Amino acid sequence: MLLRKFLLCLCLLAPGLTIGQNLIKVKAGMVAGVDQIGLPIALERGFFEKWGLDVTIARPYATGVDALNSLQAGENDLLQVGVPMIGAVLRGIDLVALGNYSGSAHKLGGDATISLIAGSASGIVKGDLKTLKGKKIAASFGTINHLYVLGLLEKAGLTPADVTLVNTPPPDMTVALLAKGIDAFACWDPVPIIALKDVPGAFEVIRGGDVISYVGFNVALRPWVEKNGATIEKFLAAVSEADQWMRANPKAAAQVATRWIPGLRQDVAEAAMQFNIQQADRRLSMNNYKALWAAQDRLNRLGILKASFDVNKHIEPKHMLKVMKENPKLFSDLPPIPANVMIAPGYVFKP
Repeated sequence: MLLRKFLLCLCLLAPGLTIGQNLIKVKAGMVAGVDQIGLPIALERGFFEKWGLDVTIARPYATGVDALNSLQAGENDLLQVGVPMIGAVLRGIDLVALGNYSGSAHKLGGDATISLIAGSASGIVKGDLKTLKGKKIAASFGTINHLYVLGLLEKAGLTPADVTLVNTPPPDMTVALLAKGIDAFACWDPVPIIALKDVPGAFEVIRGGDVISYVGFNVALRPWVEKNGATIEKFLAAVSEADQWMRANPKAAAQVATRWIPGLRQDVAEAAMQFNIQQADRRLSMNNYKALWAAQDRLNRLGILKASFDVNKHIEPKHMLKVMKENPKLFSDLPPIPANVMIAPGYVFKP
């Protein structure tokens, strides 16, 4: 009798868990960025098991492009990916965004996890984006840091033709700056913080600034989404709980990051985590539709993309909305979503 009462109490404490439950196996992928750490936190803290899942996380990929290749090859069921989703959809990969891993549902904008770092001899002036003219700037083409550079140039009244953009993987950016092969680079954390510590004289030109609306989604292929609605909801609940724990425990979350991002030091992880928790919001609202649309619009206007797609066809909000409705405590520490950007299942975004 006491055992039954004990098990019942466990179930009440863990609403996603049932007695004798068989865990559902899921394969998930991520990129080696601090903004992606909610995923391994859900694994290490037991949130996936609590919600009835047995999740295996692939070795973190260098970029979202690499991660998407793994999804297409059947190596993962779910991914965390941002801007590379756009190019993948335009190439015919039928991706569906299910929730955020980083971004903002309560406001449009939010790019605190990205910064532009310059070398001491670059001639670039801190805070003066016009001084980027004529410089060599590294970015990973087709990713969120590429989009950020384009946003910075527009903000300065410059065009991509006014600078030399150098396609560079994030792991190589600090070395390129140290070797003076580039004048500056834009990237997500922890790369900028590492460069500030490891490259003599390197400085931050700008961090964030709401230059772009962050695009960072949990995505999967449509056939898998259509067959696994209940599993998706368990997954989104688990990572939402992990995000809440991360927001409340940034130092401990930074320790998790050091175990998942190769070579990441604790001091760098802690510095990066302070920016990351500002964007750890899985919820969906009109703002996230607009963020994806705005990213396409900028890339299209600048001639980088020759086509675009209807964002309504590649975001499915019903699973995340169900999690939000049934588990409001998981989001109680976040700013409320304004009424004018709230959405419901079947929502249609109109630019």
